[in-house]
Amino acid sequence: MGKTYEGGVPLAEVVRSGFVEGLHRGSVVVLDAAGSPVAGAGDVASPIFPRSSNKPMQAIGMLRAGLPLTDPADVALVAASHAGEEFHVERVVAVLRGAGLGEDALHCPADLPFGEAAREAVLRAGGGPSRVLMNCSGKHAGMLLTCLAAGWPLDGYWRPEHPLQQRLTATVEEFTGERATAIGVDGCGAPVHAVSLTGLARAFLRLVTAEPGTAERTVADAMRAYPEMVGGTLADDTRLMRGVPGLLAKIGAEGVMAAAVPDVGAVALKIDDGATRARMPVLASALSRLEVRAPILTEYAELPLLGGGLPVGAVRPLW
Repeated sequence: MGKTYEGGVPLAEVVRSGFVEGLHRGSVVVLDAAGSPVAGAGDVASPIFPRSSNKPMQAIGMLRAGLPLTDPADVALVAASHAGEEFHVERVVAVLRGAGLGEDALHCPADLPFGEAAREAVLRAGGGPSRVLMNCSGKHAGMLLTCLAAGWPLDGYWRPEHPLQQRLTATVEEFTGERATAIGVDGCGAPVHAVSLTGLARAFLRLVTAEPGTAERTVADAMRAYPEMVGGTLADDTRLMRGVPGLLAKIGAEGVMAAAVPDVGAVALKIDDGATRARMPVLASALSRLEVRAPILTEYAELPLLGGGLPVGAVRPLW
């Protein structure tokens, strides 16, 4: 695996009134059910930060280390980048309270909800940023509970040298089949591991093909059973898991997306400029290479551009 991500190729174009006004470059890999590459573009072998697309693997590591959550909705929340809707926040608070912890135990920064509607609701009610509203609060709650179960200190649970994070690093490396070539600080303050898009797709494929009863299957099943916990009412990964039977999906910041379907294959992609608007058309195109069809994918095939409130163009895939 190369040491530096070399960047991608044009994957999507922005067309307004018949005029191409912009391009989104990136990289994408498509694996078949056996894990062999069947299509791809750009640099799929060099490391990137998958950001929150790593969360399912981190959740696996927590379960293996003793995370005591048994409700699948709670497990899904640990793997989530939630929108901060009321049902997300209530569940995070309940998980913490059940362990005798408060919001101040979380290391993730105070924030407003990630979802626009939830953010506006908080502001209308006179509220402001808090740690439980931050989109990674479910993951951090899971980390705290894992430390309690394993007898590890809560202090510094987010630091790369902490026993918890050492265990999670090993889990990411196990499932991607790669050594993490870099460990950075994610937006929530926890470590993020650099692996390739091919490794990321390989990990998601392992999750959906795992044997029942394993930690990896538990995480995959929880996310697919409670997709609204993973993202939110309008989140792209939530809508995908609702709309495509068996599909597991998780978005990541900076234009990352990973998805897998049992007995079909897996996809991982990165849009180089981090644009979320290009991510879904490229993903829909990539899944079509695996013959995955669903109305939600048709909806995502091209995203409309507006002019004067009316459709005048689209963001559409070039690959």
